[in-house]
Amino acid sequence: MYLRELNSIGVESFTSYLCDGHSEFFGSGRYSLESPAAHERLTVADASNRERFMEHLRLHSQQKTSYVEMSKGLADSGIETWTMDTTALTVTYYDKAGNEMLVEKISLPACRDAARQQAASAGPRAKCMGRTPKPGG
Repeated sequence: MYLRELNSIGVESFTSYLCDGHSEFFGSGRYSLESPAAHERLTVADASNRERFMEHLRLHSQQKTSYVEMSKGLADSGIETWTMDTTALTVTYYDKAGNEMLVEKISLPACRDAARQQAASAGPRAKCMGRTPKPGG
């Protein structure tokens, strides 16, 4: 629902940053919008660890971790950002070096729940250091 609604208002993709949970939304005509931080500042590990990353995703998909707990685990695993494509309905995770760590098809109900968790958290806006993926991946 959430991704389809974003797509219906022209959002083509958005990138969320693990350092503080803020997101940048991108639409046609070079439109962009940035959300405020969603949680306290986290340090993203310099080296990625795919096994730990996948374990944190698995725990969250089983609803064993909160959005913030998942974010901390992904940051500790070296994941810096994820980009959601509202047309292809995919999420792509990137490490600090800009490597694509995983591309997966997303479940609309799971995405809606995650977006609600992120939207419920609001904090001071902070900029993240590091790589900024291009809109759409």
